[in-house]
Amino acid sequence: MNVKSTIIFFLLAGLLTACNLTSPNPINDSATLPTIPPTSLPFANSLPAELPPIPILTPQATPPLSIQQGILDRAAGVIAAIKHQDMAILSGYVHPVDGLRFSPYAFVSDTNQVFSADQVASLMADSKVYPWGQYSGSGEPIDLGFPAYYSQFIYDVDFANAPEMSLNHRLGVSTSMDNIFEFYQSSMFVESYFPGFDAQYEGLDWRSLRLVFAEYNGTWYLVGIIHDQWTT
Repeated sequence: MNVKSTIIFFLLAGLLTACNLTSPNPINDSATLPTIPPTSLPFANSLPAELPPIPILTPQATPPLSIQQGILDRAAGVIAAIKHQDMAILSGYVHPVDGLRFSPYAFVSDTNQVFSADQVASLMADSKVYPWGQYSGSGEPIDLGFPAYYSQFIYDVDFANAPEMSLNHRLGVSTSMDNIFEFYQSSMFVESYFPGFDAQYEGLDWRSLRLVFAEYNGTWYLVGIIHDQWTT
């Protein structure tokens, strides 16, 4: 091989080597993929900028034993005053601002009758007929004087000697909605309960009386008297 041929050989070899070094390699593991911006994804606009925090549920706080006992003691005084129809003593337990609301059934309404402490003191002697709501089942209006209402929807059985009693727990369950905690927020109630009287009714003749208390200036006052029974 002469000198000219040798030069041409080395030039061609160098050219081929350069082509191999610069050619793309489709199976090169070190090759990097292009980055796709998030906004180009089809669901990008539906994603929230920040996920909301998971809510933490906490149980309802249980009042101290001293408060619970205080409520039970006040309920005993209230039920004794009701039993003996001593409205003057009962009025001393009535909330000084909210008064006392009477509900003939479990569902408490803004249309229930409410009386101030002074009015409660003389209710048993009041001859006025008041609208108390509607009878369950018939829907007829409950238009009664207070003594008649007392006999039907407050002390129709001897609740002072009820066999069962509870604090902030409903014992009697009927078809009537119970909204006691929604209506009386931050309240406590004591329920006196008779599970039934005549075996042939299999417990459907149960009766309950709930006394609702709300705190005001450090004292728990009576704000509601709720009568309950099986309703249709």
